[in-house]
Amino acid sequence: MAQLTFIPIVETMKKTLLCIAAAAFLWTGCQSKPEKTESGLLKSDFQKEIDGKKTDLFVLKNKNGIEICVTNYGAKVVSLMAPDRDGKMADVVFGFENIDKYLTMPESFFGTAVGRFGNRINKATFKIDSTTYQLTANDHGNTLHGGPKGFHKQVWDAVQTNDTTLEFSYISKDGEEGYPGTLKVKMIYTLTQANEFKITYEATTDKATIVNLTHHSYFNLAGEGASTINDHQLTLNADSYTPVDSTLIPTGEIATVSGTPFDFRTASAIGMRIDTNHIQIKYGKGFDHNWVLNKKSAGELSLAAKVVEPKSGRVMEVFTTEPGIQFYGGNFLNNNAGKFNHIYPFRSGFCLETQHFPDSPNKPQFPTTVLRPGQTYKHTCIYKFSVEKSTCKMPNCQIPG
Repeated sequence: MAQLTFIPIVETMKKTLLCIAAAAFLWTGCQSKPEKTESGLLKSDFQKEIDGKKTDLFVLKNKNGIEICVTNYGAKVVSLMAPDRDGKMADVVFGFENIDKYLTMPESFFGTAVGRFGNRINKATFKIDSTTYQLTANDHGNTLHGGPKGFHKQVWDAVQTNDTTLEFSYISKDGEEGYPGTLKVKMIYTLTQANEFKITYEATTDKATIVNLTHHSYFNLAGEGASTINDHQLTLNADSYTPVDSTLIPTGEIATVSGTPFDFRTASAIGMRIDTNHIQIKYGKGFDHNWVLNKKSAGELSLAAKVVEPKSGRVMEVFTTEPGIQFYGGNFLNNNAGKFNHIYPFRSGFCLETQHFPDSPNKPQFPTTVLRPGQTYKHTCIYKFSVEKSTCKMPNCQIPG
């Protein structure tokens, strides 16, 4: 009969306790080391409670090394790391390195989701059917980007479903900032393996309202904190734009870009005509206007813009289902403080905001922004990143396709 060997129970307990202690040490060690992103941001610097809801930093990363960091405060893109033609990575969007600066710094639109209505509404008022609504004014008597506490200052519910997908939701209550109806918004940020930052929007309402959602990252393809964006080569797929008055409210006219500084149908350096003696340039202190996109059919996903930074070779293309795009050239930047003590000088960043036209609720000739119960608002925007191997150094030249 085989003899059984008994290991003393005390010895067994010692080994078990040692294993548990070792595992606990390793776990604690891993947890105590803050996870730093490629852009140098720390998740812990974005963890706070605001209005009873917790904020955090979420990281999207694809197999090509593109990394996007996002906080659920305002659904803001905090950093976006993209390679140049030599594979060198740089952060190409403006932002701050911690949540406290997003709460205290005067510039509140860096990288943010914008709503309930992006851009401007004249005199902060509009009418649906026979009812007039008064909004909260925050821009020369007008409403800008949803009001002083629009979607850019809300804590969104966020769920990261995988390494490349982040789902946001927010319920905007009836009467928030003066807007009618309870609006339920779903927004998905996706980083594709084709280096596309894709934003999809959906919204429903229980009462007739207006909706115009957009994204407000400031880009500099040479890297945030670099010099002006005047040498960036811009192409806009638009034959027309909407001129504005002195408060940047559209006049209602749809004007041709032909023969004006607004003609970017072929690639042109942003700074080449930015100081032209033109009344529209004077009103915007540069470019801060809506372009009417060339569309074969309403709602189609098509190319709206292309930007090339000649020195780095970085390229960004913008695709959208929306009828318009706002090109803003950073004309109101004034040595703003940014990430890691970087300074954002005058015209050092640009925005390309896909949208319906500004002040559409007061311009019946513009595409409607009214959303009614039973309808679903949908909008897709894609920022696609690549590199251009050849360099276009001339002040006005055609970018290779």
